Amino acid sequence: MTSESPAATRRRREQLRDFLRTCRARLTPSDVGMVATGRRRTPGLRREEVAALAGVGVSWYTWLEQGRDIKVSGEVLDAISGALRLTGPERTHLYLLAGLNPPRVGGVHGGAVTPELRHLLDAWSPRPAILRDRYRNLLAINDATRAVFGYDDTDYNCMISFFTNARYRGTYAHWASVAPTVVAAFRADAAHSPDDPRFRRLVDDLSAVSPEFAELWARHEVSPPVQAVKAVRHPEAGDLFFDMTTLTVADRPDWYLELYNPRPDTGTGDRLEQLLRIRLAAPA
Repeated sequence: MTSESPAATRRRREQLRDFLRTCRARLTPSDVGMVATGRRRTPGLRREEVAALAGVGVSWYTWLEQGRDIKVSGEVLDAISGALRLTGPERTHLYLLAGLNPPRVGGVHGGAVTPELRHLLDAWSPRPAILRDRYRNLLAINDATRAVFGYDDTDYNCMISFFTNARYRGTYAHWASVAPTVVAAFRADAAHSPDDPRFRRLVDDLSAVSPEFAELWARHEVSPPVQAVKAVRHPEAGDLFFDMTTLTVADRPDWYLELYNPRPDTGTGDRLEQLLRIRLAAPA
């Protein structure tokens, strides 16, 4: 974690103390498969019981619960999370209170897109909107995305389409200058999960079919995703310019909403509405 002031460290350790005590107090021995022994002055598990369940020393756990300045590892925090039956958000909270960066939450592969998210994408029309996961798989798109970027039913991954779909590549007004930034942002995301086979498989597959991607990947350039301007050269609507903003879905932190808003004073909004009217009026 980043450096913090002594006062912030003290408050964090106080919150850690209170959090662990509260989590311990809400459990009974029977909740964790233990037999209760002796009279208990306070509700919940004893410190030595939590330590036994987590496989750590009683003294060490006591120091942690007291908020002392001790070294702690992610493995130990995971063991304590299991002993205290913490939820995912609670486990993340424990990491932060202990002064560690929480591990990135892995996505649940194949999770269903909720009707609320689909409604949001549809409501964003006539502006393009994309829902994708961290592997750049397309989870849902709206009609404007199909009309503007040329996606069809064969497109299932943004990275693969960017490098191998000639129709999609043709919509980029400055594809060659954008490509290094796209790969650098993807590498930054992949670095969070170096052992994830899905990232490795996507990199291997793309490198095999796209020498351009392989050359850019070999540069090891890293760049965080930023709000950007996307210029599209559309065969019917002409040049379109969008401000692109990427938002994280709160209850699915491995899902991202890409929202495209027409740049003012470029005529993009008017041409976009006209394009959508023509497309939607055309017979299927």
